Amino acid sequence: MSLGQHLVELRRRLVIAMIALVVGMAVAYFLTDWIIGAMTEPIRIVAEQRGDSELVKLMYPTITGPFDMRLRISFVVGIILSAPVWLWQLWAFLMPGLTRKEIRYTIGFVAAAIPLFFAGCFVGWWVMPHIVEIMASFSAEGAANMYDAKYYYDFVFKLVIVVGVSFVIPVFLVALNLAGIMSGKAILKSWRVAVLVTVAFAGLATPAADVVSMLMLAGILIVLFFAAAGLSMLFDRRRAKRAAADLRPLA
Repeated sequence: MSLGQHLVELRRRLVIAMIALVVGMAVAYFLTDWIIGAMTEPIRIVAEQRGDSELVKLMYPTITGPFDMRLRISFVVGIILSAPVWLWQLWAFLMPGLTRKEIRYTIGFVAAAIPLFFAGCFVGWWVMPHIVEIMASFSAEGAANMYDAKYYYDFVFKLVIVVGVSFVIPVFLVALNLAGIMSGKAILKSWRVAVLVTVAFAGLATPAADVVSMLMLAGILIVLFFAAAGLSMLFDRRRAKRAAADLRPLA
């Protein structure tokens, strides 16, 4: 295909992806009540613990705040719902330029990254209520906790996405090993730095007072790191055996 044909193909697939995104946003808009209810459940729990719902509320400081929050939620959920369509369009555009080996590695990478990402999002969603409750416990007696809706939304989704992405990092380490950039031994040798960075990240992602959530998050990430190192060393061993087998006939 010529460059012009590639651009036409890219435009067609982008249009299909955009249509799927709009449809996903339309469907997600009807789910916003349930999503907002699930997001604000920790606020209701804090209000019950303090015995006064007037002291703990979600606040919309602008006239368009409620609509803006629903639009933001619809966009994020729409991306998730339409992911099978736009991921396929991206894959179908890139696949003709890949070798069979690259296609096999890419499929393996995606098959491992997607479940890990959603598992990380689940962990972030599970940790979020504990963070809200613990942070609210530091409020002085008689003080009101009025949570700005936009800030609260950003806090929840950034936490969920950041923890989700952190679960995918071990897959990138394995990808670097398959590409020949890092050996399994090199990955394993950096375990001290990895543990330090993981604990620091878990400490930042969870409140200082919630030690249990921090240790659970750090423990899961450390296990994933060592699993990536072990898998990379296994791949290195297989490559070494294959190279030795190829050299025997020459010898």
